[in-house]
Amino acid sequence: MNYRHAFHAGNFADVLKHFVLSRIVLYLQKKEKPFRVIDTHAGRGRYELSSSEAQRTGEWRDGIGRVLDAELPAPVAELLAPYLATIKEDADGFSAYPGSPLVARRLLRKQDRLTAIELHPRDSEALRSLFAGDFQVRVIHLDGWLALNSQLPPKEKRGVVLVDPPFEEPDEFDRLVEGLKTAHSRWPGGTYALWYPIKDRKAVARFREALKGSGIPDIIDVTIDVRAPSPEPKLDGCGMVVVNPPYTLEAELAVVLPVLRDLLAQGDGAAATVTRLAKEAQPG
Repeated sequence: MNYRHAFHAGNFADVLKHFVLSRIVLYLQKKEKPFRVIDTHAGRGRYELSSSEAQRTGEWRDGIGRVLDAELPAPVAELLAPYLATIKEDADGFSAYPGSPLVARRLLRKQDRLTAIELHPRDSEALRSLFAGDFQVRVIHLDGWLALNSQLPPKEKRGVVLVDPPFEEPDEFDRLVEGLKTAHSRWPGGTYALWYPIKDRKAVARFREALKGSGIPDIIDVTIDVRAPSPEPKLDGCGMVVVNPPYTLEAELAVVLPVLRDLLAQGDGAAATVTRLAKEAQPG
C-alpha cells in the first residue's frame, strides 16, 4: 500500500490524525515549559487541493470538506476548533490542506519547537522552503525511522513524536513496533502518536497484539472505520496508537468520535472506537 500524502490530503484519515495531534499539542501547553513536536515522516507540509494528485482522488471532499460544512454540536465544535483553525489560516481560503508539520506549527507557542523529518528529496526540499526563516522549525532530510533513535530525547524533555509512515513496504507494522520500542527506551516519558491504515485486518490484529506484548505501558488505540470491511483490501479505516496519552484525551474522544464517525461514513458499518492496549505504569 502506497500512502503518499499528496493523494490523500484532507481525507478522513487526516481528520482523525490531525484532530488527535491537535489535542495532544494543546494539552502540552497547559505547562509553561517549552516542548518539541517531532514529525518523523513529515511529507511536504502543505498540499494544494487543485494539484493533479489531490484532484485525481478528491478524497478531501469526503473528509475535511464534510467537517467544514457540518453544523457541529457545541462541545464538538469547541474541541475541533483549534484543529480547524489551522486549516482556515491560509489567506487565500480553503485551497490547500496543511500536513501534520504545518498543523503542529500553527498550534505552537513562541517557546515551543518543531522538528520535521522527511526522506523523499523533493518533499524534503518543499518542506524546507515552507519553513524557510522560521527559527522554531528544524527540517531534516533523513529516514524517519532513524530519527526514532538519533533525535531522542529532545532537549526540552517534553513533547510528542508523530510517526506517520507512507506504508510503502510490507513490514511497516513491524517497523512501527520496533521503532516505538527503540524510541521509548530512549525517552520513556514522551508521548508517541502512531498512525496506521486499516486495510489488511490480519496485519492490524498482529500489530495490536505486538503492542500489547511490547512491555510498554499506557497505550490507547483510536480507530475510525468509514464502512464495513470490504471484500477486497481497501482503506476502510485508520487508527492512531497513542502512548502516554494526555489524561484528558479519552474523554475528548468520547465526545468527538461519534460525530466524526457519522460525518465521515462512506457506507454501512461505520464505527469509531477507543481501546486501551496497555495500562498505565503503576508507581513504585
